[in-house]
Amino acid sequence: MLKNDNTIYVIGHRNPDTDSIASAMGYAWFLNEIMADVNVIPARAGQLNPQTTWVLNRLGLEPPLLLPDASPRFENIAHRFNTTTPDEPLRDAWAVATRTGGIAPVINSDGKPYGLITGLSLFNWMRDLIGPHTHKADVNLSELFDTPASQACDTGVPQFRGSNRIKDLLPRILREERTEFWVVDDHGSYMGVCRQREALHPPRIKVVLVDHNEPDQALGSLDEADLIEILDHHRLGNSPTRTPIKFTVDPVGSTCTLVSERIDEVGFSAPPELAGLLLAGLISDTLALTSPTTTDRDRLAAKRLTRWAFIGGAPLAGETFDSYAQEVLQSGAGLSSRPPEEIVHADFKLYEAAGKRFGISQVEVAGFQQLKRHLQPLRQAMIALRDENGLDFAILMVTDVVSGSSRLLLTDEVPALELLPYNREPDGTLRADGVVSRKKQLLPLILSALEA
Repeated sequence: MLKNDNTIYVIGHRNPDTDSIASAMGYAWFLNEIMADVNVIPARAGQLNPQTTWVLNRLGLEPPLLLPDASPRFENIAHRFNTTTPDEPLRDAWAVATRTGGIAPVINSDGKPYGLITGLSLFNWMRDLIGPHTHKADVNLSELFDTPASQACDTGVPQFRGSNRIKDLLPRILREERTEFWVVDDHGSYMGVCRQREALHPPRIKVVLVDHNEPDQALGSLDEADLIEILDHHRLGNSPTRTPIKFTVDPVGSTCTLVSERIDEVGFSAPPELAGLLLAGLISDTLALTSPTTTDRDRLAAKRLTRWAFIGGAPLAGETFDSYAQEVLQSGAGLSSRPPEEIVHADFKLYEAAGKRFGISQVEVAGFQQLKRHLQPLRQAMIALRDENGLDFAILMVTDVVSGSSRLLLTDEVPALELLPYNREPDGTLRADGVVSRKKQLLPLILSALEA
């Protein structure tokens, strides 16, 4: 993570889908284009699913930065001061200290910290050198400066990894009499020095949320970041903010639609690769414009993105909307290519209603024939997912992108859900004909049943 106060991270929900990744990357590009002196970085709160991985590879794009937690790290407050070595004379360390506010890091030849020279370590060294014998006080200053730097070092300074969360180690910092600490990388090599006062009041990163607004679906420790904007198309469930923010929730089928509209409104067009990514996010969330969540704005966005993405010389040159949509949807469909645990975690969202905490996972298939073979492992994986999150129940929504229907696998018998208008199959799943949208078709019925 960067320490620049002008850095903004645009990030989607945990267990990101293609719409979440694409809208984060697209909106970050847009904000960089319209905002001066700001560094906007696309990020992700979890691992990529197979569909998103395929799309990024198809377009030759790198995945966004992995940022699962907004809690400040030691790397955010590390100052990479100039250094000297243990064998160099103290005068070299003195020259460093005069420029760093009284700190001179002494580093071994292998890049690992040896000791830190501070005002306190210099005083302790002088005290031990001179002691109570006043005649030693006449030692020439030039001679002292010729002493190896190692002699005046504090070699007991605690070390903290740059990737560690500051809040996890605050108790140790507060117990220390020292006020400066080493920051090292995962190999123990020097990254910098941090001060106690900065650890007590670390900088907060700035975050824009896309494709979600509920805290349970956001990256960890969101309350330790400054939330400055939300761009979404789901139901409201946002947490309070410290200051007023820009908040957009529009009833469209895809957040990528909203991003493409923002780009179009200022007279820009996205680069072909990015347009192809945004189009993939739109295709994924609307099932190629066949989902009941699809609006006329999504159809216009699809035309707009197709025009930007399918130009000559671009990765998608020669494609049509239908051919590309088929590739995108098939790349994410199937139960055989991934372990059950990965399938149920890949597109999982948490909800709460009527005193019940529950979660819904969704996976796409190109036919229900394979479901029978994988049903029991998937059931066990869903039970483990329920227990892992402390939920009352969990549901796996297996959606056939060909027939436009779903099967629902429930971890528990929930009396309130007996009101759902779905027939039970011999294998115990519920047959939800014509249901493909978790957001618009399944979730409202579940909420109504629980709150009845």
